[in-house]
Amino acid sequence: MFAQEAITRRDFVKAAAVAAGGAALLSAGRANAQDKGERPQQAVGVQVLNPQNRVPMSFIIDDSTCLVNLAHFGIPHFATAWPDRYKQDWRSLPREIPDSFVRKFGQWCREHNVKGKYSIVPYPACVGWMDRDLPGWSQKELDDSLKLVRDFMMPDWDIHPEMITHTWVINTKTGRPYPERTGYYIENAGWSQDKSADELADYMAYALRILKNVGLDCEGITTPGGFGNQNRANLAKATLQSCRDVFGAEIPHYFRHLFTDDRSVAPRVEYASGLTADNPKCVVSIIGCTGDWFGGWDGLKPGSVDKFITEDLKSGRLPYVIDKGEPAILVCHWPGIYFNGEEIGFNIFKEVVRRVHARYDNLLWMKLSEIAHYWAAKELTQIERQDHRVTFTAPFATPRFTVRLKTTGSGVPKLTLNARSTQLRRVKKLLQLKSGAWCADDRNVTVCFDLPKGKSTLEL
Repeated sequence: MFAQEAITRRDFVKAAAVAAGGAALLSAGRANAQDKGERPQQAVGVQVLNPQNRVPMSFIIDDSTCLVNLAHFGIPHFATAWPDRYKQDWRSLPREIPDSFVRKFGQWCREHNVKGKYSIVPYPACVGWMDRDLPGWSQKELDDSLKLVRDFMMPDWDIHPEMITHTWVINTKTGRPYPERTGYYIENAGWSQDKSADELADYMAYALRILKNVGLDCEGITTPGGFGNQNRANLAKATLQSCRDVFGAEIPHYFRHLFTDDRSVAPRVEYASGLTADNPKCVVSIIGCTGDWFGGWDGLKPGSVDKFITEDLKSGRLPYVIDKGEPAILVCHWPGIYFNGEEIGFNIFKEVVRRVHARYDNLLWMKLSEIAHYWAAKELTQIERQDHRVTFTAPFATPRFTVRLKTTGSGVPKLTLNARSTQLRRVKKLLQLKSGAWCADDRNVTVCFDLPKGKSTLEL
């Protein structure tokens, strides 16, 4: 389960130890600052804005996989590890979340431009392997389900593993769960807290390879429950190492934290190195801004639209975050979106989307990987200014790179990308900004363009 309100770190750690069962990610305690690594100089008077000067939004879906309802199969494992907990009647929960619902959900999201992250747990609750077979379903049913994710979901959704099982820890040398049946050997809890970066990377790579075997590309990782919560430096390094080793991901990212208090939810670009070399590196921590207020990890307790945004569109968590200009990344669990076939969580989400779009016209739905790429470019691009010329030296490329520059001139800005001159189109309003466009007022010029890796110049 998620910690949905701000609590103390001590309370969180205690809660994670005894109740880390159904969540994909917990973090309401005060997060330790990670090592940022290298940072380049960025000229005063040049401000990197959000892409297209809009507020990014994204939707994180946890505890999802092909066909298996993780709540139904996972609760008995949690109850074994913590016998005084988890008294839910798991048998009453559906064993399957059907592909027909995946398609219905994905189609609605596409029609409303919603993007985000969709987990595929590789060996969900030890039921079966995504790259082998899934007992209880035919091989054709598993193949069709994987094809639906590959062909239909992946254009709009990043795919993440949530480690390997989301329940018992797997011995990567044998492919079998460790024989111990205590909370320490649940992925959500203790095992990950005392492992080195190499050990965690080995575990993550095992999960990533299973998804690679079935054609699901991954640039990031989602941590189940309290996984790595007290071992965050090694967790970040292991994400960087494993996603690069298995998929060659240029900018790996991970989802570990969500905050529902007054802390910043802007992505954190960590362990940046080699920015002026041929192989720059960094890893990005993506931070959710809501709890699961849809239907929960077990699909037992309905949520509330008003916690996200009230009916009068004036209050709630999302207006608070959006008005600050930080990415508004919602968080849910798949069993609660399906909600035992009643689709209660899905209906709540649809109303949330309707309300935020009724209030705001400056939102931009993005996948987590797109947000990670943008923030890496935003923080790691060297920016120099001499008189009317601004030079960008970028270790990473990103589309819709948007900068605001103070100027007293009135001419048309000239953009040169990797020695090639690019024509810019003037627009009257900031909301009309797209790549290759610029807008000006009495004091500033705002330019939006696709930033390439390497050197670019903008002359005013």
